[in-house]
Amino acid sequence: MKLANQTLKYLSISVLIVIAVWSTIFYLFMLEVIHDNIDEELENQKRLIIQELASEAIVAPDLEFGINNYRVREISEQQAVKMQNVYRDTMLYMQDDDDPEPELEPVRMLTTAFEHKGHYYELSIINSMIEESDLIKNLFYSVLILFVLLVVSIVSINKVVIQRLWSPLYRFLDQLTRFRLGKSDDKPAMETNIQEFKDLQLAVTTLIHHNEETYEQQKQFIGNASHELQTPLAIMINKLEMMAETEGLQPEQSHTLAEVLNTAERLVRLNKSLLLLSKIENKQFLHNEDLSINQLVLHITDELEDIAAFKNIKINVNQRDELNVRLDNSLANIMVSNLIRNALFHNLDGGDVNITITENTLIVANTSAQAALDKEQLFSRFYKSDAASQGTGLGLAIVQAICHVYGFSISYQYAIGQHLFKLDFRPA
Repeated sequence: MKLANQTLKYLSISVLIVIAVWSTIFYLFMLEVIHDNIDEELENQKRLIIQELASEAIVAPDLEFGINNYRVREISEQQAVKMQNVYRDTMLYMQDDDDPEPELEPVRMLTTAFEHKGHYYELSIINSMIEESDLIKNLFYSVLILFVLLVVSIVSINKVVIQRLWSPLYRFLDQLTRFRLGKSDDKPAMETNIQEFKDLQLAVTTLIHHNEETYEQQKQFIGNASHELQTPLAIMINKLEMMAETEGLQPEQSHTLAEVLNTAERLVRLNKSLLLLSKIENKQFLHNEDLSINQLVLHITDELEDIAAFKNIKINVNQRDELNVRLDNSLANIMVSNLIRNALFHNLDGGDVNITITENTLIVANTSAQAALDKEQLFSRFYKSDAASQGTGLGLAIVQAICHVYGFSISYQYAIGQHLFKLDFRPA
């Protein structure tokens, strides 16, 4: 979830809670005000009724509410002493002028006690709450509508404000996403008055500057290493070859010299592979173009036909579909060549290499006497399934590095007597 949406989410929840609490308190307060007004009116009626009854010689008990909306019944002194003014809401059957049938209606009732000439009476006074009930209902809907409008308005306004405040950051992030070290000339920047965003831009600019310096130093080191190491290695191999041609060498000396020469040649291959791997990881290729993997596979298998014939290995190419990919030509050649060469060099005498091309995948399978390889270490640098192998142990690591640059995936499976590598060109 985006930061702005996350902020809006928590802000909306907070506003919802605050306004809900406020609306509830406001509604209860207004309800209390209405009840207080009704209670004051009932209290005033109580005083008037008691004054009117005081002028009479005898208070006739009235157990039903008449037209004066009160009733009186005689009680004991003990009951009267304990009785306080009690206000409560209740429902009573009341006669309506327009309807002959009595209906239950909401009323507010005051129950109290008074003394008249040595006798004690309970006085109950009612006040119809039909109008007040409508008022409370209208108040409730008004508060509810106000609540919804406030929430929607505040959330909408905050959404617009937050999007406007965070828009420089999103543009900055988009620039960072498209920025390529060593390829992009324009540095990511944003125009803003927010201090935190300015601090972020300064930190990112400093980091990019540091990485550019490191990147240039690394490129320079790779170039120097390529030049400085290859030259002495080539001179050493040349002198070893000249020494091997010298007459009078003993058989043991010739054997030792051949081993040293073989080691020097392996060192040259290892140096080239490491330099290549560094260039791939530093994205120093990426001259992308539309390539046909089908044509590339056919070209590489033609080049390796002599090696396959020497090892009595049959290469089978099954083109189920045309596979076109946009990537660097050199990297594509290295990636496909490494997989096919790996299938040839780790094969049986008289074995098979089966290559299958689909719309999105390249599958290279080979027969082998070796058991299943370690999937956790298979694509690591210098991993060798056979310690006696003359390879550098970097072939599959280079393939995985190229896949990582372009977002492709490489996977390995083992069936009985067959190793299968699947290269999926769909971006992960």
